[in-house]
Amino acid sequence: MSKKENWNLELSEYIKQGELSKSEKAKTWETAIGLQDVDGLKPSKYLINTAKEHIEGNIDINEAKKKIDEYYKVSGNRKQEENENSEEADKVAVRITEILSEKGFNFNVFELTNIHSRLFKGIYKEAGKIRDYNFTKKEWILNDDTVIYSSFETIKDALEYDIKQEKNFSYKDLSLEESIKHIARFTSNIWQVHPFCEGNTRTTAVFIIKYLRTFGFNINDDVFAENSWYFRNSLVRANYKNFEKNIFEDTSYLEKFFFNLLSDTDYELKNRYTHIDYRKEENNINLNNKKYTLEEQAIINIIKNNELIKQEEIAKLINKSLRTVKSIMKEMQEKNIIKRSNGKRNGKWIIL
Repeated sequence: MSKKENWNLELSEYIKQGELSKSEKAKTWETAIGLQDVDGLKPSKYLINTAKEHIEGNIDINEAKKKIDEYYKVSGNRKQEENENSEEADKVAVRITEILSEKGFNFNVFELTNIHSRLFKGIYKEAGKIRDYNFTKKEWILNDDTVIYSSFETIKDALEYDIKQEKNFSYKDLSLEESIKHIARFTSNIWQVHPFCEGNTRTTAVFIIKYLRTFGFNINDDVFAENSWYFRNSLVRANYKNFEKNIFEDTSYLEKFFFNLLSDTDYELKNRYTHIDYRKEENNINLNNKKYTLEEQAIINIIKNNELIKQEEIAKLINKSLRTVKSIMKEMQEKNIIKRSNGKRNGKWIIL
């Protein structure tokens, strides 16, 4: 993990306090602000203070958005007072916080374009619009070479195909490793289409976070807050190949990111590891260290937060029927992953 920045340390204090509503808000803000780093954007002190007001319950998210908008209307010289990119960072961060705080989610192309529109309206001229030209982008980790992005004529078809394939895919009986490998590939495919002129990585991140929450996952906020630039670089490596240099598409970097995001692993996510010239045997970590399914891992994460939780509550959190949850947890007990202590009524769950 990278060293936390000052804004991250300030918001982390609310997580340490343990008050659930404040902690959840703080985690969402950390993810939202951390994602701005994929484009080298830094938040203003005013945004951090506004985030604190929202976390403490003094203002709601709509009031937070209004405060940020008005802040940048007050003076035409505001950009001289802040980092020149703080306006975009602040506005997009508060919008990400709003979207991640909402329960609703539709797994389709419209939802992806709607997220882009909501994030960048008034910031990018083409917010919410599919790009109508082809482009390349030099990447430092590729020694200024570029990923080959989808042709603009095929963007909608490519997105609809990838999402349809994912909808029809079954994670049933897959190990956590197999599931994460699949999630990594799906995420990298969506990103490679690069449907928008700007803001693709942040849009993809929000879309994937919302999607993963339909599995019952509460995202580890520290991973995006501190490693969003690594997330982008790992997407680049997942979509780059150069046969002359014996370099092939490699999702292992992205898989490590998702392991840290969804489980209790702590792989070292260093940007230099993703460079095509980097060679370090110690970084070739074997990911085959988890034998849980995706659903089992989601339940483990939930129990870690609340060992007294009822199965009815777990069913709601992972969007499964009570019967399915009971079946999964029975198998988990038989596999000695968890056990029940002190009976049904007053007992608690213990992770073995």
